Amino acid sequence: MVGELRYREFRVPLGPGLHAYPDELIRQRVGHDGHPEYQIRWLILRRGDEGEGGSSQVDCKAEHILLWMSNDEIYANCHKMLGEDGQVIGPSQEITGEAGALDKSVLGEMETDVKSLIQRALRQLEECVGTIPPAPLLHTVHVLSAYASIEPLTGVFKDPRVLDLLMHMLSSPDYQIRWSAGRMIQALASHDAGTRTQILLSLSQQEAIEKHLDFDSRCALLALFAQATLSEHPMSFEGIQLPQVPGRLLFSLVKRYLHVTSLLDQLNDSAAEPGAQNNSGPEELSGERDRLELEFSMAMGTLISELVQAMRWDWALSRQRPLARSSCSIFQPQLAEAGPGLPPTRAQPSIRRSRRFRPRSEFASGNTYALYVRETLQAGMRVRMLDDYEEVSAGDEGEFRQSNNGMPPVQVLWESTGRTYWVHWHMLEILGFEEDIEDVVEANEYQGAVVSGALGVALPSWRWKPMTELYAVPYVLPEDEDAEESEHLTQAEWWELLFFIKKLDGPDHQEVLQILQENLDGEILDDEILAELAVPMELAQDLLLALPQRLDDSALRDLLNCRVYRKYGPEALAGHPAYPTLLEAQAQPQESAGAARVEGKEPPAQYPDTPLWRLLVDCGPPGRTFLDLERALSSEGPQETEIKPFLLQLQRQPQPFLILMQSLATPAANKPLHLTVLRILMQLVDFPEALLLPWHEAMDACMACLRSPDTDREVLQELIFFLHRLASVSRDYAVVLNQLGARDAISKALEKHLGKLELAQELRDMVFKCEKHAHLYRKLTTNILGGCIQMVLGQIEDHRRTHRPINIPFFDVFLRYLCQGSSMEVKEDKCWEKVEVSSNPHRASKLTDRNPKTYWESSGSAGSHYITLHMHQGILIRQLTLLVAGEDSSYMPARVVVFGGDSTNSLNTELNSVNVMPSASRVILLENLTRFWPIIQIRIKRCQQGGIDTRIRGLEVLGPKPTFWPVFREQLCRHTRLFYMVRAQAWSQDIAEDRRSLLHLSSRLNGALRQEQNFADRFLPDDEAAQALGKTCWEALVSPLVQNITSPASPTALETCPALACSSQPPDEDGISPLGWLLDQYLECREAAHNPQSRAAAFSSRVRRLTHLLVHVEPCEAPLPAAAAPRTKSRNRSHDWSSLATRGLPSSIVRNLTRCWQAVVEEQVNNFLTSHWRDDDFVPRYCEHFHNLQKSSSELFGPRAAFLLALQNGCAGGLLKLPFLKAAHVSEQFARHIDQRIQGSRIGGARGMEMLAQLQRCLETVLIFSGLEIATTFEHYYQHYMADRLLGVGSSWLEGAVLEQIGPCFPNRLPQQMLQSLSTSEELQRQFHVYQLQRLDQELLKLEDTEKKIQGGHETSDKEHKGEKAEEAEGAVVTNVVEEEEEEENEDLYYEGAMPEVSVLVLSPRCWPIASICHTLNPRTCLPSYLRGTLNRYSNFYSKSQSYPALEQGPKRRLQWTWLGRAELQFGDQTLHVSTVQMWLLLYLNDLQAVSVESLLALSGLSPDMLNQAITPLTSLRGPLDLREENDVPGGVLKIRDASEEPRPRRGNVWLIPPQVYLKAEDEEGRNLEKRRNLLNCLIVRILKAHGDKGLHIDQLVCRVLDAWQKGPCPPRGLVSSLGRGSACNSTDVLSCILHLLGKGTVRRHDDQPQMLSYAVPMTVMEPHTESLNPGSSGPNPPLTFHTLQIRSRGVPYASCTGTQSFSTFR
Repeated sequence: MVGELRYREFRVPLGPGLHAYPDELIRQRVGHDGHPEYQIRWLILRRGDEGEGGSSQVDCKAEHILLWMSNDEIYANCHKMLGEDGQVIGPSQEITGEAGALDKSVLGEMETDVKSLIQRALRQLEECVGTIPPAPLLHTVHVLSAYASIEPLTGVFKDPRVLDLLMHMLSSPDYQIRWSAGRMIQALASHDAGTRTQILLSLSQQEAIEKHLDFDSRCALLALFAQATLSEHPMSFEGIQLPQVPGRLLFSLVKRYLHVTSLLDQLNDSAAEPGAQNNSGPEELSGERDRLELEFSMAMGTLISELVQAMRWDWALSRQRPLARSSCSIFQPQLAEAGPGLPPTRAQPSIRRSRRFRPRSEFASGNTYALYVRETLQAGMRVRMLDDYEEVSAGDEGEFRQSNNGMPPVQVLWESTGRTYWVHWHMLEILGFEEDIEDVVEANEYQGAVVSGALGVALPSWRWKPMTELYAVPYVLPEDEDAEESEHLTQAEWWELLFFIKKLDGPDHQEVLQILQENLDGEILDDEILAELAVPMELAQDLLLALPQRLDDSALRDLLNCRVYRKYGPEALAGHPAYPTLLEAQAQPQESAGAARVEGKEPPAQYPDTPLWRLLVDCGPPGRTFLDLERALSSEGPQETEIKPFLLQLQRQPQPFLILMQSLATPAANKPLHLTVLRILMQLVDFPEALLLPWHEAMDACMACLRSPDTDREVLQELIFFLHRLASVSRDYAVVLNQLGARDAISKALEKHLGKLELAQELRDMVFKCEKHAHLYRKLTTNILGGCIQMVLGQIEDHRRTHRPINIPFFDVFLRYLCQGSSMEVKEDKCWEKVEVSSNPHRASKLTDRNPKTYWESSGSAGSHYITLHMHQGILIRQLTLLVAGEDSSYMPARVVVFGGDSTNSLNTELNSVNVMPSASRVILLENLTRFWPIIQIRIKRCQQGGIDTRIRGLEVLGPKPTFWPVFREQLCRHTRLFYMVRAQAWSQDIAEDRRSLLHLSSRLNGALRQEQNFADRFLPDDEAAQALGKTCWEALVSPLVQNITSPASPTALETCPALACSSQPPDEDGISPLGWLLDQYLECREAAHNPQSRAAAFSSRVRRLTHLLVHVEPCEAPLPAAAAPRTKSRNRSHDWSSLATRGLPSSIVRNLTRCWQAVVEEQVNNFLTSHWRDDDFVPRYCEHFHNLQKSSSELFGPRAAFLLALQNGCAGGLLKLPFLKAAHVSEQFARHIDQRIQGSRIGGARGMEMLAQLQRCLETVLIFSGLEIATTFEHYYQHYMADRLLGVGSSWLEGAVLEQIGPCFPNRLPQQMLQSLSTSEELQRQFHVYQLQRLDQELLKLEDTEKKIQGGHETSDKEHKGEKAEEAEGAVVTNVVEEEEEEENEDLYYEGAMPEVSVLVLSPRCWPIASICHTLNPRTCLPSYLRGTLNRYSNFYSKSQSYPALEQGPKRRLQWTWLGRAELQFGDQTLHVSTVQMWLLLYLNDLQAVSVESLLALSGLSPDMLNQAITPLTSLRGPLDLREENDVPGGVLKIRDASEEPRPRRGNVWLIPPQVYLKAEDEEGRNLEKRRNLLNCLIVRILKAHGDKGLHIDQLVCRVLDAWQKGPCPPRGLVSSLGRGSACNSTDVLSCILHLLGKGTVRRHDDQPQMLSYAVPMTVMEPHTESLNPGSSGPNPPLTFHTLQIRSRGVPYASCTGTQSFSTFR
């Protein structure tokens, strides 16, 4: 049998706990593209709750989705439905065998028996007309029912005589015959859906079937239809109030529904297989299909029209005009305060900005900005609010009053509230005083700052969006408009207009066709030509002017609500709303009676002034028609011929009739009107034409009158007479009364009137007997509505598959109501638009503030107080509650009456009246309203204890009742998700088989997304419905595609795509994802793509369009629900810091794309490093490569931070793959390159600017080192080269700028500490200068004292002369002693001539490299006396400064002079720039004509390499010295070069400082670094192994490793000693090794506690033999502080009298 294959392996997720499985193959057809398509039933399975039934699956066959699928889609999703040859197992391969279960001869005999039984049953029916059916007839029907249950005999029962038999049986008055007919129909319908539908359709399409069917027969057919469709379209509308539809209208809906389904089956069967249609040509087939499509569209439009009327949606739609949905992207989530996806072009409003004060976007953090505001703000300044905070909104302005230490601390007088309110510092923007404020138009930046609530965002950003054009909305491509098509209606618009033309009968239809022929050159119009007609807009406008006068009331409402009328109707062309009320559309050009009444004129004489006239006077001509009908009914012996025309007119325009019935819901004071209305209705029931009026639409008013406690007994008795008569004539209305709860209402009325109501008990029993039928009607209404929704979803699916327009009339109207309520988030306190009160409107907000301590108090006379609620459209109140308090005493209400109306002038319907008890606190006024009231008014008629004014504590409204939107959204999203996930799987299969097909993915996605966008713009009424569709489509189509194309082939991918397992093509051996391969190709052909005519340019364009399409949607993270925080008593409330905006994470799609891009970049960088790491120009080429990758990232994805971060992570991954020595070499090359560019930038000019540009590009690349293990090595080399620069050339602003940019690349921050030590040295130098001046002043003061003493000695007597001599001698001895002690220090204090300027740099070995300060200088032996004194004084000064912690923190340190530094010497007309060693050497030659290198080595204690490095520049062509080799002197002899020997510069600056010496990573120092890294790795692994799976906290791990490194027991002393200077270790080195092991997978983090680390896998590093690390020293040596000096003089201190040139210290 067809469709018995069940496959549960392939599941498609449709929602939480919801999956779809391909269940069976239903049918096959040929699609519009000529390829076969297969209809598959997808079974929906739910997983049971784990708490109740574990993970058991609940199989419900009733829930399913029918989906047409292509060959490729079945191959990718349902490959087990394929045969061994790979073809789909069609229906023809499944039916063989069962038909052969019966022998052909036996089957023929049974068919003959069936035909004879049918003839016998017809004859017996004719014989027993009007009598009791004989037993033979019942036996014959019983045998026929048994034959009908045999499926091979189904064809015999399709004989037209069977339908005649069933029609006679169903119309028989005997119950048993009707019951037997139902049994036969059930037997025939039990085989399959096609037979069931055919039987029901055949019966329902019989002429005048409704005349032959009574209530029971019709219910039998309806029950059969309900049973047949229950499993076809299972859909629950639980909680949604469905209208009461009578059986007559339900049967009409069933007929329409069956007709539509029949035409849909014919459409599918017409394209079943080409082989079955050999007898017809292609043109005939196309014409037949076009005819069926037109007929199906018209039938579907008719079904929707009648369903809209039955559901009473047309009245709701006619009262409101649908709002035009904004043309924005349905896939891009709409942020609050954000514009649509397509940028609007509107003028920016001007805002006020401060000229003086800084905005919040200029600060790095909120705390910094808060400090700035607190220090700057003054009383009286204007401020603006930046964030929403309690009662103050963002953008509000106010005046700053005061601040204190409370929370919040700032008090501002706000203009919006007129009072002060306390806020926080960071929430304010300073505007200043009025003279500081200016108006600016640039509002975008401010709005962005307000929305983000924090910093200004600069590119790159997480939410970067292109401005306009292709990349903004990639799938919306500009389409060329056809001028000819733009002047004509589209086919959908014309078919909608044609629907109304086909509604016309007789002369009206011919008149409209005549209008068409006159405008189309008299062409003869048949149905085929009408369907394909191209109608100009002018002709459509003429038709829309002619149609309203020719349509009945219901068709006119449809016309006014349809899209073609809203677009081309007269009101739309005139610029007015295209939704006039029905009465306005029907109004004749004559003066209405209502206008006459307004003008004070007397009513016409023929209509007396009665309550009925006053009720119907505003209805226009239809109202006068009803008044004429009432006059005819009031005459004696009314004739049917007189009444019938009025009833036919009322059928066309039933508004007066509905107004008449709804008047029964008016207050009981209208007793005369009620009696008149009931008398008229009682008379109308007796006319058969009156039963076709919409009685059911106004039965609510009858129930309201029946339930009202104030209804007069006489009116109630007449109402029961009328309802009994109506239910007796048509039992359909007894069913309606049962659905409305009439049984309980009648019982209460009987209890109230002590059972003295005639026919009340009979009416109650009649209503009770219809309980079963009421359940049937509800089920039928649900099935029809569900079936229509399923057909609508099927048309949407067909529209997606074929890309053909939807030409069904009223399709948008149907979707408009199904989506009603989707754009309105109705909560308990948001059901109304506004609240009005009778007095004190400024306190009306107290009614809705949810604070029971506040209240609204009225002011006025007793009984005049009211509260008016203006409700949102369509809100049905579930509960209206009034909050009161007994403590209000006489202010508490005592009696409250609630009225409803359509406007404030028509509040005449009393809904309820309540007496309030003094002890009450919550008074329920209304519950479960079944009608929407635009205006609800609460009137306080009386207060407790005779009070005058009243107090109301609060008002609560619960609503609305559920709408169809949640149900339709679930179904729409299910079908959309299944369709696009199946399609995504098929496309993924194509890409898996041939990844070159990925180039076509952009056009495929563009087509799908553009189609969904156009569908939403055309049919969906609001943004919420469109967003739900867009989100589902994006998640179902793009998310799986991105996951598949960004993942290499793996077992997981094979499970996701089962068809891939049987594919003949193996997965990629390289393991690269399809998108990764595509991006690799893009990067390779990027240079060739510069030629726009090349194939590479076209290829790159496709890749860019694809990537921008995939990333242009970035879903926002749903904000967390804000929990209600307790209020504090201080200030307003405690501030919730969690309200500060935080940047959200990218979506899963972006996350997968970034991972793919990161893998591509990592592979690119790894290949480049492997190939070029030894090149001399490695760094410039790497920077160029990185720059190209950056540009490619921006080209492919835009400057989004997520992809730039992926780029950096990819580069970091490539670097991590390098071995240690290669990585050290790379880091040294970068440090060298930066050093060369910094030194080259000193040149200035164009060359210097070029060097700066190269430096900036290199720094951008170096930032990747941050957080990597390579950063430690890079810091090591950079520290060395920076030290040489600072000591050899000097510091500059560029050093600080470089460190500021790449500071994160230095984990130990040693370069930053080096610059900080330089600034400390400068401060010490300034202090030393003051110290020298102080010493000089002291010496001068001593000289002055000595002169005074000498002058005073001449005035003494001769008697004291000997004594003075002795004292003077003694004093001379002491002075000599002191001078001998301080001679060395003060020998240059009185130096004659200009003293050289000396600057001392104090270096700390903690941050400066040890190799730079390993050679010490002895000033006593190597420097001239005038320099030694300065150095000694500095040493004394530094020793004294140790007592001042402000200058130098830490323990006391001692100075040790080094050979580092630089100097400037004057040599004739030249200024020589030399190092300290060179300065000493040149000054040493002032006293000697020649000196040997050997003696210099012995004198200085320098190494030969360092001395030779200093001598080489001095003996060059620019240098002043000459080195001569002598046999008896090793190393040669230096002497001053004679000017006559070789030409050299005569004047100016000469740079002789030794060049920079660069290190090699491959030398011993680099190997020592590698050894240290390996030793630390071994220590980390050993320690973690000892702690097992429990692991260790990272801080504890670092401490244990450092402790083991210093004290043992591992590594061995020999290994540590072999490291040399690399034996030092700190926490940063340990953390670097931990990061390395984490990256290698040797160490892992705990998922629940990321700070806990544990050992993961064995590591490959060889662990050395471990011994104690402690070398056995007694303790740490005292810290040493190394320093260098910088000397400068203000002139030449001395010069030789001879012609020999000498060197003088200039700097």
